[in-house]
Amino acid sequence: MYYYEVWVRSNKYKGSSALTYHSGLRLAPGQIVSVPLRHETVTAVVIDSVAQPKIKTKAVNLHSPLPPLPQSTLKLMHWLKDYYPAPVGVIAQQFIPANIMHCNQTLAVIVKNLPSTVLPPLTDEQTAALKRMAAYNTYLLHGRTGSGKTRLYQELAKAELKKGRSALILTPEISLTPQLENEFRTIFSDKVVVMHSTLTPKQRAERWAQVIARDSPLVVIGPRSIIFSPLKNIGLIVIDEAHEPAYKQDQAPYYVTSRVAAHLRDIHNAKLVLGSATPLVNDYFLALTRRKPIIKLKRLARETNQEQVEVKIIDAHDRSLFVRSSYLSSVLVAALEKTLSNGEQALLYLNRRGTARIIICGICDWQARCPRCDLALTYHGDTHILRCHVCGFVSPAPTTCPKCRNPSVKYLSIGTKAIVSEVARLFPQANIARFDSDSPKAERLEQRYADIKSGKIDILIGTQLLAKGLDLPKLTLVGVVLADTSLQLPDYSVNERTYQLLTQVIGRVGRGHLAGEAIVQTYNPSAISITCAIANDWDTFYKAEIAERKAFNYPPFTHLLKLTLARANPKNAERAGALLKTSLPNTVHIDGPAPSFHEKHANKYRWQLVIKSERRSTLVDIINHLPSGISWDIDPYNLM
Repeated sequence: MYYYEVWVRSNKYKGSSALTYHSGLRLAPGQIVSVPLRHETVTAVVIDSVAQPKIKTKAVNLHSPLPPLPQSTLKLMHWLKDYYPAPVGVIAQQFIPANIMHCNQTLAVIVKNLPSTVLPPLTDEQTAALKRMAAYNTYLLHGRTGSGKTRLYQELAKAELKKGRSALILTPEISLTPQLENEFRTIFSDKVVVMHSTLTPKQRAERWAQVIARDSPLVVIGPRSIIFSPLKNIGLIVIDEAHEPAYKQDQAPYYVTSRVAAHLRDIHNAKLVLGSATPLVNDYFLALTRRKPIIKLKRLARETNQEQVEVKIIDAHDRSLFVRSSYLSSVLVAALEKTLSNGEQALLYLNRRGTARIIICGICDWQARCPRCDLALTYHGDTHILRCHVCGFVSPAPTTCPKCRNPSVKYLSIGTKAIVSEVARLFPQANIARFDSDSPKAERLEQRYADIKSGKIDILIGTQLLAKGLDLPKLTLVGVVLADTSLQLPDYSVNERTYQLLTQVIGRVGRGHLAGEAIVQTYNPSAISITCAIANDWDTFYKAEIAERKAFNYPPFTHLLKLTLARANPKNAERAGALLKTSLPNTVHIDGPAPSFHEKHANKYRWQLVIKSERRSTLVDIINHLPSGISWDIDPYNLM
């Protein structure tokens, strides 16, 4: 009889240690098996063989015919558990798909070979970038929208596949995979495997089986979860649109994809590329301080006379500019009319994620902000107060502007559905489509990508889904309905997010296809994140943002841990938060307790503490000693 420690693939197992089972067969580390866990059978992975324990053990039910997980994958599993503490059942779920016990390599998806395509020649700037890349294993690729970052990814992947090594190409949104798949499939044909969560469980299992069973190199494309693919010999890891919050896992184990990728790079001695037109401030700062190369692409890859984009700013305070619509300025309405008459395509963007109302003065530039944290205050209509959801600061909601003393305080709210109704009223003959998180599956961006690219849809309306990575030949007009929405969120990263989203959405036009125009409506035309985005001035924005981060002790100058607890009423939640605060070490800085941004959820009131420390290991130690019932998020991208 042989005895094995295994990690079960089940979130019902809350332990941090492996479980021991026995089998009459010799099993290798990494072998996928099924085992009994309480009253059910679950998938598990063998970690190691051990001596017979003193306790009674249960038997392994059966093992998968698939090859074991590679040693490199097992190393990553152990590192992930230590770096982002979580139960082993949750960690195992990241690496092993559901239903894999019912799949074998004979069921793996085989893609028919497609004729290869000759890649467009590299520009001089791209050629110079590739030469610089050859000398390093990690670099930040800072390329403006339309500069041909994907073209470089293709060259890098081609070089690694020639060496017999595989490539991981990560994208922040599933909706962007069809475009990436098309660009890589025509070059690498059946070597391309696409995996993401909208595939059926059977499809995901079959494609995962294809990856683990194949010894020849592959190009695996998909969202952040593919970082855990069981590839045996990785030569290249690309994180495209590396600034996107989607690369942060929002549930246990709360990992940041770029950090996982950096460790995977070390395991395989691979190259790691962080590609973005709007890099994360943290990534840029670390690249500078650690002397990592920042490779810039400043010119369009498709060099034509159509790259100029005319940007107009509409001050939303001036209501005389909104004659035909309360949402869309007369300038934007006229531009839409011209675009439709020319048979071209328009995109209207609104960051619907801003759920709290915007609290501003209708005359001057005053905004409701926390005096302690410099974050936007949130209005609570039931109590008519403004509250900071980080430190707990509370203020009565003003009826007059504290700056100009006019009774002109506005509490604004708007969403994409309202914009769709308004556009349909103004342009009843136009083919309009909305794309946001509420879109039904059949109407999602990835499902309608062909219609969008061909120009069958006249006006696209949506959220940040439309701001990322799309190259649409017929798109000539971008209208930003309200640029201020993200600025009003109570978080330290709002300036960065506003700059990123505006730069990205304006970058959908003027990519060398047709001349483009962008119209930006805003109540705060002087905000540095807005002015710099419109001017495409990264350097000025970065200097201002990094100075503010340093002044208020936010990342990259500190590490963050957010703790959240839930109680039946707000008083109990506040009391429990205060008690938890007293139990934490006095070597860290603690903000709160304060109500979470979304305070009530599932009939529970959630309050949070934000902990800052110069040493990340101190925060990990706090996590490991938390009492039950406390949820946590380490290295959060935001504090909401």
